[in-house]
Amino acid sequence: MTPIDWLCAKAPGFSDLSENERAAIMHFSLLWSFFEAEALHTNASAKSILALVHEWASTGRLNIAPFAASLAYFRDRYFNQGTFTEHFRGLNLRGHDSPNLVGAVLKGENTNDVDAVSALLIVIFRIRNNLFHGVKWSYGIRGQLDNFTNANTALMAALDTNNG
Repeated sequence: MTPIDWLCAKAPGFSDLSENERAAIMHFSLLWSFFEAEALHTNASAKSILALVHEWASTGRLNIAPFAASLAYFRDRYFNQGTFTEHFRGLNLRGHDSPNLVGAVLKGENTNDVDAVSALLIVIFRIRNNLFHGVKWSYGIRGQLDNFTNANTALMAALDTNNG
């Protein structure tokens, strides 16, 4: 039995996922792991993300363009019609996750490039924590294709920025 077969048989909702959904989740796991190792030196936190993005800016490597579509997607997902959505609460931002910064960027109140990319990567960090710590399994891991697709795009852009 393959791991996918086992998950289909045992994990609630997994058998209902499309191949694209499963692939996006697996790609996310690999991209996050590589990003954390390469860019964050195996020490992921909001603080390390902020330091990384500030380093990119100070060395002239930060360009918002490769992150723009993912940022727009997450802004729409987490802040809609003048209020934070249920999805935003589901991020489970903690005090040391810079929730004020993330909130201001998602609301569109803060459009500074450094802050915007930092907030985007912190959102992705929270998605990572929710996946790896099991929170996403509480609802059968459904409805996540766009989240993981946009997170994957942003992670590839981050790795290109880090290595550029």
